Amino acid sequence: MRSLMIALAWASIALGIVGVVLPLLPTTPFFILSAAIFARTSPRFERWLVSHPTLGGPIRAWRERQAIPLRAKCVAITTMASSFLFLCWLAPGAVTLTIVAALVSLCAAFIITRPTA
Repeated sequence: MRSLMIALAWASIALGIVGVVLPLLPTTPFFILSAAIFARTSPRFERWLVSHPTLGGPIRAWRERQAIPLRAKCVAITTMASSFLFLCWLAPGAVTLTIVAALVSLCAAFIITRPTA
């Protein structure tokens, strides 16, 4: 089971790295998930990830204050709004738009209400 969890954590890191390149895929949530899994399975990997000069800052901010950096908030909200507008342009139907609007609004509200790192 431990090996499976470590593999899941590394897969999450891989997705986070892909998210650096792809603008619609988030990065930090995958790194936070990896750190949480490593905390239970491999303290050495957890220390490496949390103390990493680039990746560690957002993880530490989340752990200490559940805070999201202002730039990340702006990028997330802008990306969600742009994606929703693109979906509106595709005109999938009122029910689909209503469901997506509700989900995007809930995600945006969560992001906005977190403290700023």
